[in-house]
Amino acid sequence: MANILYVRIKSKLDADEFERRLNERKPRFLGVPGLTQKIYGRDQATGEVCGIYFFENEESVAAFRDSELAKTIPTAYEATDVRREVYQVLFPLKPELGPLSSW
Repeated sequence: MANILYVRIKSKLDADEFERRLNERKPRFLGVPGLTQKIYGRDQATGEVCGIYFFENEESVAAFRDSELAKTIPTAYEATDVRREVYQVLFPLKPELGPLSSW
């Protein structure tokens, strides 16, 4: 069953520097086993940034969370707060679109 990892980060970095670091680290996520898509987002009101990760299964989420890449997220973005949540995917609204279209 597919899983979603939602990570929300508060940081004192300004928006431009935060985005520069996101782009600098982005290629490293391409090789994460079981990661089918990652969406980057920003709350315009607070400046907080989120990553929404789509994984093939629970095991791939667990492996990522134990990885060095995941463990460096707070330091890379000088996070003052990090919230992580994992969800099991129930079903997509439009199965023909998006990160779950191949399932």
